[in-house]
Parts: sequence; C-alpha cells; structure tokens
Amino acid sequence: MTRAVRTPAGSRPALAGALVLTLVAGGFAAWTGREWYAAAHDDSAAYAVQRDRALAAGEQAVQNLNTLDHRRVEQGLDLWESSTTGDLHKQLVDGRQEFTGQVKTAKTVTTARVLSGAVTELDDRAGRARVLVALRITVTTPDSKSTEKDSRMLGELTRSDGRWKLSGLGQAPVGGTAAG
Repeated sequence: MTRAVRTPAGSRPALAGALVLTLVAGGFAAWTGREWYAAAHDDSAAYAVQRDRALAAGEQAVQNLNTLDHRRVEQGLDLWESSTTGDLHKQLVDGRQEFTGQVKTAKTVTTARVLSGAVTELDDRAGRARVLVALRITVTTPDSKSTEKDSRMLGELTRSDGRWKLSGLGQAPVGGTAAG
C-alpha cells in the first residue's frame, strides 16, 4: 500500500509566490546588471571623467597663479611654471627675474581661494578645455593690512603629457559689459 504524500493546503500558493518573487528578483538583477554595464562602457562617462579632471586642474592652476608669498617667491614661481604650458608658460619663464624683483620689493602675500568653477568648453580629443573660475583673492601688505577682492578668471587648458595645464588666463568680463 503506497501512501500519497500530501502537502498542507496553504503551501501551494506560498510556493507559487516564492517562485514568482524569485523570477522577479532574477529579472531585476539581470536588468540592473545590463544597465550598469552599459553605463560603465558609455562614452559620456569617460567624457564626464575628463571634464572633472579638467575642472579640478583648472581650478588648482588658477588658484596657483593668484597665490604668491614674497618670502617664498621662488617656490611660488616654480609652482606657477609647473601649472602652465605653451605661451603662458614661456611668458612666466621669460619674465621671472623681473617679476621676482617686483614681488620682493612690494613684500606682499597674495592668497587665492576658489569659490566656484565650471568647464565652459571641452574638446577631449584635441586636449583643449576652457574654465571659468571665481576666486576670492586676499592681498596682505607689509604692515599686515589685508584687502579682499572677488575675481572671475577665464582659463584655457591644454592637456600636456596626460595632465591638464593652464595655457592661457585672463579676467572674465563682469556685468552688462557686452557691446551694444
């Protein structure tokens, strides 16, 4: 005499529910895995990484070129030169001796702090970018008096040896100064 194995009356719907939940979880895992893979191999992700690198390098270089202490002028100018490339670098190297004398005579300490920045253009393939950086510049005179000035700078960056460096720097126009 064989006995039929009986399952409790409420277990079939529970088993079916568990099976459905397992299938839904598996489908969700497959979908999120595919989305993650697509995002990780998307060109826009690589572009965003280069944009972020250009911005960080641009902000740092603009800050470097607006910071200088007369007591450590040689180290400051070394930092300026290591932050630049191209014509801007050449101008700094060519004018270094004269500028050193001017800074030592003035005996000022200039510090800059980045308030905000943005990449306004990026050509990753050509290795060129433009940044807009807002700074707060503090100048301390020999008599310990300080003045602060907010400034907006436009920087041009060129990728050199795999690093973004400042190749041009100028003051950004302020307010309604567009030609009419």
